[in-house]
Amino acid sequence: MRTVISGPLPDIATRFSRFLRQRCPHDALVIFTRECTGRPRKVAGNRDIVDRVTIEELDEIKQALEPGGVVAGIRSLGGGRRRIWALRDTCDTLLVLVTRPSQTSAPDPEQIAAVFGIVATSIQHQVTQASPDYLAESRAASSERARTIAALTEVHEETLSSILGTLRSNDLDDRRSRITASETASAALIALRSAGAADQALSEEAVTTAFARLQGELRPLLRHREVDVDYVDPPADGRPLPGEVAHAARAMVRAIVLAFGAQPVLARLRIAWDCDGDNVLIEVRDQGPGEIDRTALTRQLSGRLQTLRGQIVIESIAGWGSRVTLTVPLDPPAVRPHEHLLSILNPRELEVLAHLAMGKRNRAIAEELGISQSTIKFHVASVLKKLDVANRGEAGAIGIRAGIVPGSEHPGLLGRN
Repeated sequence: MRTVISGPLPDIATRFSRFLRQRCPHDALVIFTRECTGRPRKVAGNRDIVDRVTIEELDEIKQALEPGGVVAGIRSLGGGRRRIWALRDTCDTLLVLVTRPSQTSAPDPEQIAAVFGIVATSIQHQVTQASPDYLAESRAASSERARTIAALTEVHEETLSSILGTLRSNDLDDRRSRITASETASAALIALRSAGAADQALSEEAVTTAFARLQGELRPLLRHREVDVDYVDPPADGRPLPGEVAHAARAMVRAIVLAFGAQPVLARLRIAWDCDGDNVLIEVRDQGPGEIDRTALTRQLSGRLQTLRGQIVIESIAGWGSRVTLTVPLDPPAVRPHEHLLSILNPRELEVLAHLAMGKRNRAIAEELGISQSTIKFHVASVLKKLDVANRGEAGAIGIRAGIVPGSEHPGLLGRN
């Protein structure tokens, strides 16, 4: 189980399927959780099945179960009627196993429930903590899904509208057949638009809902502190937040509150969220000694901010207090030239590229990073090869365009203290 829960979140279904294979043979496994906005379905097994499993099918199975409940039998899944065994965990995550027709013994409900409870809790914790790796994977998956759905919706709408136009034409015979076909096409068009709205609801949180959840998450942190907290609600008509942004925003506010709480005195906090249409704007301030560890807090938040292209400003005045403001874009950044190449550079190569972007020579880079010049030459050669450029100048130009700066492992951290 340690192997199952310790690896990358996108592949947790594959690892869990491998773990269950001897205990419960199956052709396919699906984990369905609305915690993960980018990939609510985590799948493993027969691609002919798992690639065709829909959110609607999983929702139907889930709604038929109470938390902690189990169901076994023939259900619609993956485009056909299949023999399944499903469990809804108490934290509302669904497990579906497509069992084999030849299998005679049923899975042990208590045993599967126990191990799946660990998996479901691990997923929940990873999402709640909103690590940079999770945010990057979720944002990439959300963006790709949105593009795919938009493209398919556009094609299907055009097709259905064309069919409707033809069926409603008075030039055709057989009025009753036209009416029946027209009603069918109209229903399909409505269902298509409803599916798009449902997917959007799955992948977003109302800004007021996200802020209310934050308040619930902060209560345990402040339960034993004599501190007055003033919450300033975001506008009710503010733009909904992508799920990964909402998770990250709450995680970062929790980290800020903990940093404020590390001061010897903390009497009052003010936590405010706003939305300007393009960004979620977060401000946390206190009335305290102004002694927060700004360097440590910036380092702690930098990974998430880098991933989401956010900005941070920290201000502290001794004897007056501190203020931290965050600006997090709601839309994923447009793909910039060569950025896909940067993803194949390791952290040390990104560091070297940042210094190349500043025009530094090998000796200066070696002194800055505390390694030998021969090692720098090795990294420079690797960078040039991976970026498919002929010289340091071309590599540096790519780094400049991507916003690479020294001290960051990823492009785009725009912060100041």
